[in-house]
Amino acid sequence: MTDTIDPGVRRVGLLSVHTSPLDQPGTGDGGGLNVYVREVARRLAARGVEVDVFTRRTDPLRPASVPFADGAVVHHLDVGPPRPVDKQELANHLCSFVLALQRHPTAGTHDVLHAHYWLSGWVGRRLAPRWDVPLVQTFHTLGVLKNATLAPGDLPEPPLRLIAEERVARDADRVLVLTCGEARLLHRAYGLSGAQLTVVPAGVDLDRFQPAPRPGPDRAPDLLFVGRLQPLKGPDVAVRTLAAVRERRPDARLRIVGGASGAGLGTTGPDELRALAHELGVADGVTLVDAVDQAELAAHYHAADVLLAPSRSETFGLVALEAQACGTPVVAADVPGLEAVVGAGGTLVPGHDPAAHAAAVLHYLDDRDAWQAASRAGIADARAASWDRTVDRLAESYAEVVDEHRADDVAALVG
Repeated sequence: MTDTIDPGVRRVGLLSVHTSPLDQPGTGDGGGLNVYVREVARRLAARGVEVDVFTRRTDPLRPASVPFADGAVVHHLDVGPPRPVDKQELANHLCSFVLALQRHPTAGTHDVLHAHYWLSGWVGRRLAPRWDVPLVQTFHTLGVLKNATLAPGDLPEPPLRLIAEERVARDADRVLVLTCGEARLLHRAYGLSGAQLTVVPAGVDLDRFQPAPRPGPDRAPDLLFVGRLQPLKGPDVAVRTLAAVRERRPDARLRIVGGASGAGLGTTGPDELRALAHELGVADGVTLVDAVDQAELAAHYHAADVLLAPSRSETFGLVALEAQACGTPVVAADVPGLEAVVGAGGTLVPGHDPAAHAAAVLHYLDDRDAWQAASRAGIADARAASWDRTVDRLAESYAEVVDEHRADDVAALVG
């Protein structure tokens, strides 16, 4: 692990327009992006970098600035109504976000801006040239991928997002991707070269997510789904998988941990999932739990026999990585983001047929040796995926783009 950052990188601005690292992952717009921003900000600050995170105020009672680690501060900008709003509506407030950030006391003091998600990239693309600093972009999810893998009941991403993503991708000094599959997609969709792309996988908190004693094997099988209740994540597939598992193991149960997001309301929200469970005759075996903090989430992983991750699309399967770190085998849809995370610690299932997912689950429930082998493999794989490794790669990327940017400035002066 690198203990310090290049001396040319003393201050970093992280843009997270639509969701704060202080928000609860697994509900609303909170998810892996929140965890990513929070964890890298803490670890960058621990290495001596001053980190400012800029987000939109969604609660009038939140202070304007909230330190959440020594050297890391979240700033809430007054942009639009001080309440959660749909991400589609947020596009109308991006110009206001730019103006608010230009008025902020820290404006223009950063050595690099790192934007997260396309909305933040839109802001960063306008501010970085004005402040004469490089822009680093992480999309986390891509509209072109979501539209290619739409779930039933989900709405396609609007043309505005697709156009904005293309412009941000081409204009950023560096695009950091979570997987090689995301890099290939950006190359195919927008013609980005290898020099513009760097793979920086997300990490896992190995102090929090680690093996622990488990309930005895004679109890009822316990399946787990963790994530936002939206069609993209496939909680409906998880309920249907339980119904198929119960044809062989009628005592099996499913816990669904997470809250409804805007995209899940009316389609795969709590009420719809309960109705589906009742329709399939498994309502007595389905428990819905509101999103929980990371410490409590680890206990859910430890209590489960198998984690279900039937996402229709996934840029990076952080939940699958966390489960494997705890020693819980994963049955996941074979999509690029999960393919990058789930190896011998689980099973990748082509498509979203509940019967196929149930067959993979039953393999682990029926064969204890297979379960233990997957558990050991998942733990070993997760140990190589720490957040410190992520920040090592971030530090290298920041140093490179800052050096390149300054070299371009010198060349412009000389020329």
